[in-house]
Amino acid sequence: MFFQTAGIEVSIWIPPLVAFFISFFTSMGGVSGAFLLLPFQMSFLGYVNPSVSATNQLFNIVAIPSGVYRYYKEGRMVWPLTWVVVIGTLPGVLIGAIVRVAYLPDARNFKVFAAGVLLYIGIRMIRDLTRKNAGSVDKAASEKRFQELVRNYRKQNDPSNPGNPEVLPPITGIHFNFKRLGYTFYGESFDVSFWGIFTLSFIVGIVGGIYGIGGGAIIAPFFVTFFGLPVYTIAGAALMGTFITSVAGVSFYQAIAPFYPNLSVAPDWLLGILFGLGGMAGMYLGARCQKFVPARAIKWMLAGIIIFTGIKYGLAFFGM
Repeated sequence: MFFQTAGIEVSIWIPPLVAFFISFFTSMGGVSGAFLLLPFQMSFLGYVNPSVSATNQLFNIVAIPSGVYRYYKEGRMVWPLTWVVVIGTLPGVLIGAIVRVAYLPDARNFKVFAAGVLLYIGIRMIRDLTRKNAGSVDKAASEKRFQELVRNYRKQNDPSNPGNPEVLPPITGIHFNFKRLGYTFYGESFDVSFWGIFTLSFIVGIVGGIYGIGGGAIIAPFFVTFFGLPVYTIAGAALMGTFITSVAGVSFYQAIAPFYPNLSVAPDWLLGILFGLGGMAGMYLGARCQKFVPARAIKWMLAGIIIFTGIKYGLAFFGM
């Protein structure tokens, strides 16, 4: 099938199938999978126009609601965190869209930018997972205490099977003001800076707007690595933030398209919807299965995917 805006020809079943497999795994970490769909479209399908960023965000709009619904149903949506992310990210996404079209229309330059962003995130995540200094020992001890709380909770609520991953409590004790944001999960309290989250969200919005991912692939690892928040509690907020900012991103790309008549800027709607339908199914199942997967395994999975993608972009820049 030929997709006119993208200027590519591909079998109609390939986009939803690829999106399903990618989203199933990435949604466990609060990531839609758009950051992996972009290199797939550019490297495998040959879709290198600036409109690929808008098409990627269209995928987010179609796919993400199913994952958010699952996290909401299980009581694992931290709504104040979600809205801070949205408010901070939205203006950044619009700035990023302008930068993408005006300064990074060339696919080669865009790839080196993407490689730098992804490698930085991936290396920071791996360093946090492997370093042996005193800070990491304290963090490992904290993680060990958290896992003990998990086992005790499950034992109290399901004595016949204390290892039952279905026994997962909702998030409680949410508090929020213009200085701090916090909540309780498994009896452990987590508290972060409001302005720290807001500033991060704004920067991530710019990068996400350029890259066409809504920012979830960047902000979720930062929540886990720099703010020390449990991956089980940030996934829903990251996905919801990505959804809303993607709506703004697609609208903006569509709106500025007439000002760039010589470039393909607006999304390929049919291709984006096909990707989105596969991602919808993958995200729902990924969110449903997250509780069965250890948090550390999810972190390693995210780090590995990010590093792999970054290296691939870097090699593409050097023509390798």
